[in-house]
Parts: sequence; C-alpha cells; structure tokens
Amino acid sequence: MSAVPSGSRLRADARRNSEQIRSAAIGAFQGQGLTVPLEEVARAAGVSKATIFNRFGGRIGLIEAVIEELVASELFAVIDHARAMDDVGERIKYYLTALRDFQYRQPAFNDVLLQTYPHSQRLMEICRVGSEANEELIAAAQASNALRPEFTAGDLHALVVDNALALKHGKRPPRDGYDRRTIYLLDGIRGPFPASGGR
Repeated sequence: MSAVPSGSRLRADARRNSEQIRSAAIGAFQGQGLTVPLEEVARAAGVSKATIFNRFGGRIGLIEAVIEELVASELFAVIDHARAMDDVGERIKYYLTALRDFQYRQPAFNDVLLQTYPHSQRLMEICRVGSEANEELIAAAQASNALRPEFTAGDLHALVVDNALALKHGKRPPRDGYDRRTIYLLDGIRGPFPASGGR
C-alpha cells in the first residue's frame, strides 16, 4: 500500500479542521450569539484560536462561513412565505410573529439585526433584504387598512431592534410571557378595518 502524499494529508487535515471549526461556531453562535469569544469556539473545535484565523481570517470570516445556515436561510424563508400569503392581515401577523419567534430562539439573529459586525458584507446584505421586505409588507398592509395608518416600516424596524436589544442585554423572559406580548403588539398595530384578503 502506497503512503498518502503529505500534501494530500495536509489538505485533508485542513478540511477536517475547517469543518470542526464551522460546527463548533454554529453551536456556539446558536447558544450565545455572534459575540461569543473565539477561544470558546476553538476549544469546542479542538483547535487553537490561531487555527481559526488561519482557516477563516478571524471572526468576520467565520461568521460569513456559517451565517447562511444560522440566520439567512430561515429569515429568507419567512419572507418568502409571508409574500406568498393572500390575506394581508394574516401576512403581517405571520411575519411579525415569525420574526419575534426567530429572535427568541436564535441569538445570532439579534446580532444581525443590531448590525454588531458592520464590516461583514454578508450580514449587511441580510439586513438590506430584511429592510426591503419590511417596507414592502408594511406598504401592502397600509394599502389594505390592515395596519394603523400612522404605523410605518421604520416603526417595525424600531420594534424589532428594541426587542433584539432587550433579548441580548436584558433578562430573558419566559416564553409564555414573550408570546403574550407579541399578541399585544399585534393588537396595537392593527388597522381600524380588517384586511379584505387583497394583496
């Protein structure tokens, strides 16, 4: 049996290290958000912190390597599902409820919303797509009287960001109380007339 060439073995080791780091980063970011110390990621991956820099160039590169799986894929699925709903009132209810649910479950999403790492082009692109979806959905809801006439996309953005700050820096509320406040929020922004089902 011929020996495996050293170059091939090194490439295989590098790929294995990269996958271990990605897996460890996803677990750490899911639990603690994108600001978790890289030392914790390295320890979970069984590598040195220097290896993370060698493989990913540092925190921003590591975030961009996993953010699709952590945040983007689910957020974009929520947006697509909302856009596909015929009833405008139900569309807003689903969208806001889904966003708040995602915020509660995924600390990394709150770091994206807070633009914690503005030098990450991918994170800023996710924010741009989210902002465009907010404006589109709010405009359609306003046209159908599904929302209070003074409620704007900027108001929705502020509510989501305020929630991100509270979840990141405050005491985590019990899930039942959190969901109850989502209902209060929806009741407060609904328009004077029910949506007629139009787009």
